[in-house]
Amino acid sequence: MRIAAIDLGDRHIGIALSDATRLIASPFITITPEKLDCFLIEFIRKQSVTIILVGHPKTLRGTKSEQTLKVEKEFERLKNFFKDIKWQLIDERLSSKHANNLKKATTIEEKLKSHAIVAAMLLDSYLQFLDNDAF
Repeated sequence: MRIAAIDLGDRHIGIALSDATRLIASPFITITPEKLDCFLIEFIRKQSVTIILVGHPKTLRGTKSEQTLKVEKEFERLKNFFKDIKWQLIDERLSSKHANNLKKATTIEEKLKSHAIVAAMLLDSYLQFLDNDAF
């Protein structure tokens, strides 16, 4: 069973997926918020996803911003809609900045892919935590 990660944004949502062994995180797709529910219905089934992580955008001081509240509200909605999935918030402070530092997006396609890359970075940190926790 696979793990997915979602980077929720107002205009774009980045999605990443682990491999079946839960060792590798890969960017999967960037979609618009309007397509999220329909996309997840098929994605969860086709990819055998059992856990979905959602980036939790706290401020650098650990407080909640307006975006944090939006994400928390959407997280609760998704958790209630997709009840068979284990949902978890994961700290995403500085993830977008880190992704931009890896490779500056110069085209629209690269900018869109950057959202999925952020999700993959979140997923990768979670997979590393799982791997370290096993020992």
